[in-house]
Amino acid sequence: MNFIDKLITVFNPEKGLKRFQARRKLEILNTGYSNHGASTTKKSMLGWQSAGGGVKKDIYKNRKKLIERSRDLYMGTSVATGALKTINTNVVGSGLKLKAAIDNETIGISDEEAEAIESLIEKEFELWSKDKIDNLGTMNFYQIQELVFLTVLMNGECFIKLNYFETPKNPYSLKLEILEPDRIYTPNNMISDKSVVEGVKIDKNGRIEGYYVSSEHPLDATGGVNEKLIKVYGSENQKNIIHLLFTERPEQVRGIPILSPVIENLKQLGNYTEAELMAAVISGMYAIFIESEAENSSGADVGELEAVENDSLVDSEDETTIELAPGMIMGLNPGEKAKATNPGRPNAQFDPFVTSILRQIGSALEVPYELLIKHFTASYSASRAALLEAWKMFRKRREWFVENFTQPVYEEWLNEAYLLGRVELKNYGTDFLIDKAWCGSQWNGPSQGQIDPLKEANAAVIRINNGLSTRTRETAELNGGDFEQNIRILAKESKLLTEKGVVLNAETIQILERDEE
Repeated sequence: MNFIDKLITVFNPEKGLKRFQARRKLEILNTGYSNHGASTTKKSMLGWQSAGGGVKKDIYKNRKKLIERSRDLYMGTSVATGALKTINTNVVGSGLKLKAAIDNETIGISDEEAEAIESLIEKEFELWSKDKIDNLGTMNFYQIQELVFLTVLMNGECFIKLNYFETPKNPYSLKLEILEPDRIYTPNNMISDKSVVEGVKIDKNGRIEGYYVSSEHPLDATGGVNEKLIKVYGSENQKNIIHLLFTERPEQVRGIPILSPVIENLKQLGNYTEAELMAAVISGMYAIFIESEAENSSGADVGELEAVENDSLVDSEDETTIELAPGMIMGLNPGEKAKATNPGRPNAQFDPFVTSILRQIGSALEVPYELLIKHFTASYSASRAALLEAWKMFRKRREWFVENFTQPVYEEWLNEAYLLGRVELKNYGTDFLIDKAWCGSQWNGPSQGQIDPLKEANAAVIRINNGLSTRTRETAELNGGDFEQNIRILAKESKLLTEKGVVLNAETIQILERDEE
């Protein structure tokens, strides 16, 4: 109550009170979020505890625990495993394939020259990529892609160190060493150094300079562990290490798992599913109870007889445990009665409840429920809408993966190919713009697939005929194929059909008799 209100109240208390109440109502209307989402007085908000921490408090402090739980869910919860595998399969699949796309106008060469060099580059890259090019010699480039992206999904990040050493039957020295995120951390003697954050070295300009990598996994080490600073770029400006991470906050330099927002939901759902499964198993065990009217002549308690054969007992040493088995026969002591119970399993409400939770989990992961559990029973339109929505996320993730992993690796490989003289690149190394023009590429992976192939094919034809798309793009999106390769194969097939005198059309196959000369 201000001075004027108090003065009016002295002479007219009723009017002064009304002025005060009106002013209070106006203040409430003008409080913005403090009366809604930021309210500290509403009972619905009183139990909401939150703090405005930075990246260090909100993410780095909890990162290790989130990674541990994400890995545990992947190894033991079917929904979590399926979600990560579904994303990995659709984004990377069996590996993204290179399609060289040189910017010949910037370089100053003809279309024919560009096509010839593109073909050579693709052949040379295939020579390297299909070899075992990881540090251990167990995976090719496409298998590495699958593991790297799964590691990013599970841990929120992955580190790839680029090494160079010769191996038999391959002219290229570039090798990829996949590092567990656990191996990158701040050495004990540098904890107080503000330029090192969670094992990441920051330079004076605020850019990432390098990473402290331990010689082996801290929990697998049998002796001392040495940490070494691996700089992002070497003395010749070559890439030394690649860091893939999902960021959700400014100034974030370490990643967290994609499952982080739904870890609690997944764990609780896993516990509930396990409990319902166990209850259903127990209810399915039909038991027979035998009651004796007289005492056992041997003096032994009938109830003490084993209900399960000794060979089938799991924990016979635990006297507090009663084991059940299918077709069990249980002895009862005189006077004891067997009381039947109805556990109500399988639970009729199990499926709708789990479905509701899965929809929430799918929404957080950007994976529609139908795709999350591979359950397509809705109409064509609904199923297609779900698939299209999922592919918005898959394409976004693929573009991110290409930009941050496959393209940087390709550029380092192309540089080695040029230095070895395996490919000739005009004016390469003289200008950054020309270098980028030589490194142009497209990366094709798994296609979206079709729910109704005929409708999808007809739609593709209409788009091509009206100039809304290209044959190359439609081929890649429909089945992940290569249009130019299809043309070469079709030409070869057509030549073979002509030589054999075979005429094919959409409906019949006719073998034409040829006059033998």
